[in-house]
Amino acid sequence: MAILKIARMGHPVLRHKADPVADPTAPEVRQLVADMVDTMEDAGGTGLAAPQVHISARVVVYKVSATRLEEGEEEVPLTALVNPVLTPVDREKIHGWEGCLSVPGLTGLVPRHRAVRLQAITPEGEMIDRTVTGFHARVLQHEIDHLDGKLYPQRMDDLSLLLFQEEMRFGIPERARDLMESESIEVDDAQDVETV
Repeated sequence: MAILKIARMGHPVLRHKADPVADPTAPEVRQLVADMVDTMEDAGGTGLAAPQVHISARVVVYKVSATRLEEGEEEVPLTALVNPVLTPVDREKIHGWEGCLSVPGLTGLVPRHRAVRLQAITPEGEMIDRTVTGFHARVLQHEIDHLDGKLYPQRMDDLSLLLFQEEMRFGIPERARDLMESESIEVDDAQDVETV
């Protein structure tokens, strides 16, 4: 296993659509997944996409810890997906804070679909087809955006809500508070930002 270098915003590998994986169960895919997991855990992230480690392949790894769950959601163990496809279940979007290993030190309030349908293959060849909601849906949308050459600031609808994480200690901006309260999201001035 290896810790891989993480590409940062501005690197060309993060601006292009990643290549589909021909054989999701190939040994090199399993090795890539193992290295991505080591890298994600070393960096303290929740998810990581192959383009973030300079590899143009439609592969993501992620987990959703119990501390980030909304009521009624279940913890998601470490998961690897190959050639994932997301389809919004409906048009409803909610705002939430996101950080990213490729955009270090920053956080932004990003609108995402509340629920999405996930279709993918695991490196073991298992087909996945299910609907996910809440923070799980947010993580998947964030990671799969990387496969399509997008970073979370490109999804933001108000760039005045792109902040340095350390400045969150002063509380969240009034505009963010208003948006989140209008969506019935609990607002906490000491809001934790998960680096996805």
